[in-house]
Amino acid sequence: MTIEFTKMHGAGNDFVVIDNLDGRLDLTTEQIAYLCDRRFGVGADGLLLLEKGPTEELDAQMVYYNADGSRADMCGNGARCFTSFALAHQLGLDGRLKFRTDAGDMEGIAEDGSISVQMTPARDTQLSQRINLQAGPATVHYTDTGVPHVVKFVDDIQAVDIKAEGAELRFHDAFQPRGANANFVQIKDDLVWVRTYERGVEDETLACGTGVTAAAILSHLVHQVEKPVSLRVSGGDTLKVDFRIEDDTIDQVTLTGPAKAVYTGTVEI
Repeated sequence: MTIEFTKMHGAGNDFVVIDNLDGRLDLTTEQIAYLCDRRFGVGADGLLLLEKGPTEELDAQMVYYNADGSRADMCGNGARCFTSFALAHQLGLDGRLKFRTDAGDMEGIAEDGSISVQMTPARDTQLSQRINLQAGPATVHYTDTGVPHVVKFVDDIQAVDIKAEGAELRFHDAFQPRGANANFVQIKDDLVWVRTYERGVEDETLACGTGVTAAAILSHLVHQVEKPVSLRVSGGDTLKVDFRIEDDTIDQVTLTGPAKAVYTGTVEI
C-alpha cells in the first residue's frame, strides 16, 4: 500500500500527517511505529490522521498516535500542525478550524503566520507533591492538559540528564497507572525554558505543546509568572500560552506558535 504524507513540525516537534478523509486507512500499531521510525521509516515524534468531522458542527477529527504506535488523547503541537494541514485542504472557514480530539473538541486559528489552538481545560492540578527519586526527595507539580504532565523546576536546565531523569518521573509510582510526561523547567531572562521527556516517544522531544502548556500554568501558579507566558523549547522556538483561572478552574487555554510543512512524499507499507 502506498501512502501520501506530509512531514510537519511545530517548534521542532515533528509529525507524519496523512489525509484520511475517505476513511480508507486502518493502520496497525506496527505500521505507525514503522512510519515514525527515524532510521527505517519517515521519522517523527508522532502521526496525525485527518478524518471527517463526526458532526455537522465540526470541520474535522484529529487522530493522534505516539511514535511507538500507541494512540494518545491529544498533542498540542500536533493540533497546531493539524490545523494548518486541514486549512490547506480547504476545511474550516476564515482561517478557523473546529475539530474533535480524543481529549475533547478544539478550535484552531491561523493568524499572522502562527497557529493558535484553544485547548481543553487543565484538570487534576496538584501542586508541591513530595516524591522520592534516586537523587533524593523532590518536589514536583502535576496537571493534565489533555494528557498527564509532571513538572520539576530546576536551577540549570542544561545540566539535566533528560533521558534518565525523565524516564524516572515518567514511570514513577506516583503517576501510575497512566504514567506522565516529564517536564524540566527553568525560569530565566523573562522566559520559561522547558525540556520534555515524552511518554510514547520515550525520549526528549524538541518541543511538546501540552508540556509547555502545563509548564506555563504551573509556572504561574507556583512562581507567579505573568500570563500570557512565553516559553522557549529545545527546538529553539518560543511558544506562548494564555489561560484563565477562576474558582479553581483553569480554562480558555490557548497555545500559539509556528507550524510548518517540511515536505510531502509517498511511502510504501
